[in-house]
Amino acid sequence: MHISGYRSMWIIVFFDLPTDTKVAKKQYTQFRKGLLQDGFAMMQYSVYYRHCASKENTEVHLQRIRLNVPPDGEVRITQFTDKQFERMEVYFGKRRTKTEEAPAQLEMF
Repeated sequence: MHISGYRSMWIIVFFDLPTDTKVAKKQYTQFRKGLLQDGFAMMQYSVYYRHCASKENTEVHLQRIRLNVPPDGEVRITQFTDKQFERMEVYFGKRRTKTEEAPAQLEMF
């Protein structure tokens, strides 16, 4: 889908954060809650994804993630176009399932 001349994008965030101390566990929880509050959904444990309607919208969400990266651990962020995301192969056991679809409604920010 094209909006304002830009392709919609998917953001995927992968993270491996320590939870071995009370402070680290709190930072992990805050980071995860921040993703959920920003409209991300859990794809797998410590892997979250979100659809963005435009390049500008994508940049807003990327900046929010960058500002909330905890001081310890590892966070990786990647972006995919709708076409690239569609080509993802998803399996539950040996059974292949359909990839998540982009939201139908237009996001306005």
